[in-house]
Parts: sequence; structure tokens; C-alpha cells
Amino acid sequence: MRTIDFTPYRRSAIGFDRLFDLLETSSRLDQWDDHPPYDLERIGEDSYRITLAVAGFRPDEIEITAQPNQLLVSGRKSGEATDDKERYLHRGITARAFERRFQLADFVEVQSANFEDGLLRIGLKRELPEAMKPRRIAIGTTANDRGLLPKLKNRMKAA
Repeated sequence: MRTIDFTPYRRSAIGFDRLFDLLETSSRLDQWDDHPPYDLERIGEDSYRITLAVAGFRPDEIEITAQPNQLLVSGRKSGEATDDKERYLHRGITARAFERRFQLADFVEVQSANFEDGLLRIGLKRELPEAMKPRRIAIGTTANDRGLLPKLKNRMKAA
């Protein structure tokens, strides 16, 4: 896979370091590990949902950790006997441990997590702080708009 050098952009783009770091690390990650499979959905303008297929796991064997700008979902099977190899003729439902990381944009927070029918659904929402939301700026008036300028012009004509 080809890597892209972001050095020229880093010289002129201020405040985009996190974005460039994310792009550089994502190109180095192993793209072949797709376990467990997952879906990313956009539910609304600022709402998202991640659905992971975690067949064979119980809710108490899955851990969800929300960190700033990152979500970590991991699963570890607990206490399975090693003599299960003799019991199974074919094991198509994987029971291997997994760790899946999702990079989150600024102000994206985990709202909920539900487990049903072997699917783990994680609800996410972007919550912009009031200071970051667009706001209307009132236009004030200056001394010129209050009639002071015409008064000065009249005085200058009289002099």
C-alpha cells in the first residue's frame, strides 16, 4: 500500500495535526482483520450507530471503553474448557478474543449500548457545546448612525 507524505500540508495547515496523525496511522493499520464484522450507520444529522456481530459472546464478556476521540470495544471468552476441541466437529462461530477501535470526531459521545440476538449496538451522538454552535451576531450602531455625522457637517458648513 502506498503512503502519503503530509509534510507539505503540515507546514501550512494549523490545528490539523490530529487529522494528519489519524490518516497516517490508519494507512499503517492491518486492513485484513475484519473480526468481528460491523456496520456503521448514520441515523440522523448528528446521530450514528455502530452494530457489531458478536455471536457466541455474552454481554458480560464484552467491554466498551469510551476515551476522548476513541471508542474501544473488546471481547474475551471466559472459562471455556480446553476439552471442547473433542466435542466440536466443526467450529464456525469464532470464539476468539477481539479488540476493535473506532476513531471518533470531536464532540462525539457514546449515548447507549444494547446487546440483542448476538448484535451489539452502540449509539453515538455529536453534541456541540453552545460556544461552538452557529449564532446570530447583532449589528450595533455607531456614532455616524445616531445623527452625529449630520450635525458635524452642519457645523462645518456654518463655519
